[in-house]
Amino acid sequence: MFITIFTDTIKFHYKSKNWQYDFDEIKELGLLKKKKKYFLENGAFIAVTAVAYYCMIFSDLMDLYYIIPTLLCYVFIIIARFDNTSEFVYFVFVKDIYRKEIKIKIAAKDRPLIGEQIDHFLDLQFERSIKKTA
Repeated sequence: MFITIFTDTIKFHYKSKNWQYDFDEIKELGLLKKKKKYFLENGAFIAVTAVAYYCMIFSDLMDLYYIIPTLLCYVFIIIARFDNTSEFVYFVFVKDIYRKEIKIKIAAKDRPLIGEQIDHFLDLQFERSIKKTA
């Protein structure tokens, strides 16, 4: 269990990240999904392409000796790009009444379980707010 809900406190423990709040201190709790950015892979692709064009246009290499290293570099870049199948990066974020915000990066495989726990917390928070107003 990553999120432990007690009667008056909420505890979160994920790898080395920990936090604890009273139930009424949490203003907002949820999952944040961001699309991955591939700056390193895209930069490497541009660099390899630039070197290949330079060799093709400005050098006197015979028999296209630059093609095989270029193709091998493209293969390594493609392997690096498609090695990880998850398209998104997930974060658990907490905003409290003191205007403090915490973001913790989580693994994609842990997202469904943490999402269920956050939904459970939101249901409890809704029930508590209904009891207060009733």
